[in-house]
Amino acid sequence: FGAAVVAQFNWILYVCGAFLVFTGIKMFTATDEASDFDSNKVLMWLRGHFNITKNLHGHDFTVKLPDPKSGKIVTWLTPLAVALILVEFVDLIFAVDSVPAIFAVTLDPFIVYTSNIFAILGLRSLYFALAAAMNRFKYLQISLAIVLVLVGCKIFLVPLGIKVDTLLSLVITVGILASGVIYSLWRTRNDGTETP
Repeated sequence: FGAAVVAQFNWILYVCGAFLVFTGIKMFTATDEASDFDSNKVLMWLRGHFNITKNLHGHDFTVKLPDPKSGKIVTWLTPLAVALILVEFVDLIFAVDSVPAIFAVTLDPFIVYTSNIFAILGLRSLYFALAAAMNRFKYLQISLAIVLVLVGCKIFLVPLGIKVDTLLSLVITVGILASGVIYSLWRTRNDGTETP
């Protein structure tokens, strides 16, 4: 859909670039506060529109149980269904970031589609390894924010006909991410934290 819109309306690239720059600046200024899961907007919406059981019911996503108010048998979502909905919602949010970013590299719909599919599959399987190691990479978020801002700026150049070499972009991106990892390891070397 994103590739079709960009092919039809070239000015959408400016919106994509602005979104990535905004996201990068927001990441740069974000704090490491623990988020309250109960105040999650999607979870609050689900609780307001669906009956949700407190217990798992095997591998079922929905179960038929009596409504506490009317006594009628109604469909309830299980916590497993809620988890699935939240994971897929995160995939959508990931696509909102990654689809505009790929437009800085190519407008080919096949490459846009396949690269995002592989990214989602790869990130989901690497999540637990990355989550365990993030305490050592405290400055990686700053590196990612800088990369998002640079990619957003690169998208602004595409409609103007200015093409930044892909190899140069790759070298700069890898350099920024490697700098964040190396600086994080150097700054946390005496923290006594161990990476599992």
